Amino acid sequence: MEDSKSFTQEQQLESFTSESSLENGGPDHQKRLNKIYRKLDWRIIPPLWGLYFLSSLGGGAYGNSLTMNSGVGHSLPQVLKLTSSHLSTASALEYVGYIVFDLPMNLIMSVVAPHTWMSRIETSIGLVYACYTAVNNSSGLIAIRFFTGMATAGIWPGMAYYISMWYPPHRAAARIGYYFTAAQLSTAVAGLIAAGFQKMDGTLGYYGWQWLFLIYGVVTTAYGILVVFILPDRPRGLRGNEPTNWFTKFFEFMTYHGSPPLNPEEEEIHYQDMKERYNKRQVWNLRDLWVVLKDVRLWPLVLMYFGVVGTGIAIMVYATTIIQAIDPGLSSIDLSLLTAPIWLFDLAAIVLITPISDFLKNYRALVFSFSTMIIIVGMCVTTWAPYQWSQYGGLLICGFGLGPTVPITMAWGAEIFQARHGDLGAAASTALISGLGNLGSVSTTYALYSGWPADKAHHYRNSNIVIMALLGFSIFSAACCTWLRFALGDFGNQRLTDVTFLKFFKRTLRQN
Repeated sequence: MEDSKSFTQEQQLESFTSESSLENGGPDHQKRLNKIYRKLDWRIIPPLWGLYFLSSLGGGAYGNSLTMNSGVGHSLPQVLKLTSSHLSTASALEYVGYIVFDLPMNLIMSVVAPHTWMSRIETSIGLVYACYTAVNNSSGLIAIRFFTGMATAGIWPGMAYYISMWYPPHRAAARIGYYFTAAQLSTAVAGLIAAGFQKMDGTLGYYGWQWLFLIYGVVTTAYGILVVFILPDRPRGLRGNEPTNWFTKFFEFMTYHGSPPLNPEEEEIHYQDMKERYNKRQVWNLRDLWVVLKDVRLWPLVLMYFGVVGTGIAIMVYATTIIQAIDPGLSSIDLSLLTAPIWLFDLAAIVLITPISDFLKNYRALVFSFSTMIIIVGMCVTTWAPYQWSQYGGLLICGFGLGPTVPITMAWGAEIFQARHGDLGAAASTALISGLGNLGSVSTTYALYSGWPADKAHHYRNSNIVIMALLGFSIFSAACCTWLRFALGDFGNQRLTDVTFLKFFKRTLRQN
C-alpha cells in the first residue's frame, strides 16, 4: 500500500491552515454546521463523560484509601502493612502497565468498532477494581496495580482518537475539555465518597476501603457494558477498509450499532466538513507506524505531557498526604473532603481556558504555557507560604492551572498527526503522547512524596521543587514544538520572527 504520508505538502498545509468548505459557505451554512455539532455533542459527550468519570474515579479512590480510617488503623497501608517502598512501587507499576499497553490498545481501536473497544476497556477496569477487595498483602497490591494500568490502557487516548473522527481540529480541544471535566469531578467526588464509606468501616467484616472498591467495581463494570448500546460507532462515511481477520470479525459480531446520531442530510454535511481534514481509514502496517514514530513533532508533545500529567497524578494520588503534612491535626475524613475543591478549580479552568485554545488554534503553545505557569505559581505558594491555609490555597491554584494542559496537548497532537499521517497518525500519536508521557506519572509517584520519606520532614518541599522543574521543562517543550512546526513548514512560508509572528497572530484573530 502507499505510505500513510502520501499526502502532498500542499494538501497537508491546506488541511492544517484552511477552514472547512462549509465554514466558507456563508452564515447559513455555518449555522447549520454548528447545529449539527451541537447535536453530536448531546449524543457523544455525555457517554464519554460517564466513561471518563468512572475510569478516573478509581485513581481517586485509591488515593483516598491510603488515609481512610487511619485513625483506627484501618487504612489500606495499615491493614496490608505497607512501607513507603511498597506504595511507590505499586503506583509506579500501574503506569508501567499503562505505558506498555497504551499504544497497542489504541491501534486495535483503529481497526474495530471504537465504542465496542472502549466498552471492553471500561468493563475490564471495573472487574479489576472489584478484585481489590480480596487483596491482603503487599505483593497482591503491587500485582493488582500493574493489572489496573493494563486494564486502563487506551481509554484516555482512545477517547481523543474517537473525538478526532467526529470533530475537526478547531472544535476538538473544547470537546476533549468537556469530558475531561469528568476527571476533575471524579477526583472531587472520590473524596466525598471516601468520607461516606469510612462510616461503613467494619460492616459485615469489611474495611471501609474494601467497600469502596467493591461498589465502585460493580458500578463501573455495569456502565462498561451499557456503553456499547449508547455510544455511536464511527461516522458512516469513515467506515470501510477494515481488515477481515477473525479478531475484527468477532468485534463486528458483538457490536451494537444502534441509531445513527445524524440523519442522511446531516451526515453528508458533516462528511463534507471533515473530508479536508481527515484521511479515510487505512489498512496500515508496521512501516506506516514507523513513519509516525520518526516524525520529530511527536517528541516535544510527549515531553509536554510528561511534566503536566506527572504533576496532576502526583497531586491526585498524594493530595491527602500533602494536606496532612500541612496540618497533621486533620482527621482522615477532613483530608478526604479537602481534596474536592482542588478538582473543582481544575474543572473551572477547563471550562474557561480550554475553548480559548480552539479559538487560537495556531497558538495552543501559548495557552498551554500560560496554564502551566499558573501551576508553578501554585506550587510556590504551597511550598513557601507562611500560613497553613495559604499553603492549601496553593493547591487550589495548582488545580486551576492543571485543568487545560492535558486536553490542549492531546488535541494538538491529534491535529498535527491527523493532518500529516491520517487515521493511523491520530491513533498512534494520542496513544504515544499519553503512554510515554505517563513516564512522568511513574517518576512522580515512585520518587516523590511518599517515595521520598526523608522529604516529609521538609513538608515535601523538595518534591514540590522537582515538580516545578518538570513543569518548566513542559513549557520549554511547547516552545520547541512550535519552533519545529515553523521550521518544517506547517505554517507555509511563515517564520518565527517578531514581525511575522505578530502578523500571523493578527490574521488568526481576524479569521476567528
